[in-house]
Amino acid sequence: MTFGFASSSAASLSTPASAVSASRLLEPAEWASAGIPLLRNPREVVSGLHARHRPKPSTAVVAVLDPDERLCASASFTRRPAPADGWMFRNALLAQLRRVIPHDLRRRTPVRTAVLLYCREGDARWTEEDGAWMWGLRDACTLHGLRCGAYITLTHDGWQVLGEGRGGRRPNADSPPEPFALSETPTLVPRTGGPVSEVLRRAAAR
Repeated sequence: MTFGFASSSAASLSTPASAVSASRLLEPAEWASAGIPLLRNPREVVSGLHARHRPKPSTAVVAVLDPDERLCASASFTRRPAPADGWMFRNALLAQLRRVIPHDLRRRTPVRTAVLLYCREGDARWTEEDGAWMWGLRDACTLHGLRCGAYITLTHDGWQVLGEGRGGRRPNADSPPEPFALSETPTLVPRTGGPVSEVLRRAAAR
């Protein structure tokens, strides 16, 4: 099942570059050299998350994928109106991951992968705010026992997988969500019994 969480705070319009902590952001070159696994079909992932969460500017969607790129869980939340900071983004992402899926810290090697879709104003070019989200995603994955996956921006012009050069015009920040059948994102079938189901049941009850 997929869950969405949104804070009541208003969305931030823009963040001055000087407000971003240089020690808590990743430059494009650093991200490209980090060995981030490529998505086999990024448009399917983007379309599925867009249909489930319908993000608007300043909305972040974090999703966990299994080794076959099937969606295990996802959560969305609105970025707080504060200076962009990787440490704050890390904490926000980690809180959402803990809500929707148990950690994999007992595994020697991460099996599941977390990806981040961030809907924002502007164009697809990298910004220091993106760098802060990248830093936060990488750190949150480490603390939750996940592989760090793709960072995707969604703007009025379309979507873009930063560091890969792959993107498209639809979906975008203005487009209506596609039906699940068109997005071809597998429908999640909840399991019965076990700790994972208990966590998901409690999250759904909230």
